[in-house]
Formats: sequence, structure tokens, C-alpha cells
Amino acid sequence: MKRKAHVVWRGDGENGKGELTTGSGALKNLPYDFKMRFQNDDGKLGTNPEELIAAAHASCFNMKLSFVLNENGFSPETLKTESELTFVDGVVESIDLSLSAKVSDISEEKFLECANEAKENCPISGLLNCKISLHSSLI
Repeated sequence: MKRKAHVVWRGDGENGKGELTTGSGALKNLPYDFKMRFQNDDGKLGTNPEELIAAAHASCFNMKLSFVLNENGFSPETLKTESELTFVDGVVESIDLSLSAKVSDISEEKFLECANEAKENCPISGLLNCKISLHSSLI
């Protein structure tokens, strides 16, 4: 499997503008620039690489956890994960995953075991060179 993204940047680092499009078309001509990356916390102007990494990590983690739960005889009803990436002085320092899940007939201990296995083994976790923490709860 291969996935593609097409990204264009025009201009210098602080005043330039960019846009990205994914091969699936889910993101099309999505703008990004210095202001969006460093001064636009609400994301209303566009996106930034760190936000996209956080989204990719949370979605990958949820899918991996679903598979891990299935392999252990459980079927998740809902997996909700928020991912918070911390970027300081040009370095991704950490990602904090906050999971809230609804899974019938699973013990807290087994749930935590499955969640930690997913955190350690989802493909995006394997790409990241930063501290990854997980806070999880059953609902």
C-alpha cells in the first residue's frame, strides 16, 4: 500500500504560503503557513504539520486498538481519542493520547493491556521519536 500527498510551498519561511492535497481527495488545497502553524491555535485559518500528525496518530491508534481488542475476543462500540502534540523550539517533544472507550464485558486490567499494546504497536507510534503517553478510561 502506498499513500500520497501533494504539497506546494511558495515564498520564504515566515511570509510564504502553502497548500496540501491528499491522494484520496479528503484534503484538497488545504492552506498552511507560518501564522497557521505558530499563531493560530483555533485552526480556523488552515492546518499545520503538527495538527496533521496528531490526527494521524489518534486515528491510527484507534484502528490498532480495535484490531487488538478483536484479537482478544472483544468488539469495541466506541473508541474516542484526543491527541495533543507538544512542539517546542522546533522539536516534537511528546504526544498525549486521551482515550475514552465503550467496550462490553472487558475488565479494566484487560482494557489497559490492550490499549497499551495498541499505543506501542500502531504504525504511527513507530514513526515518532518522542514521548507518547496514554490516559484511558472505559465509559
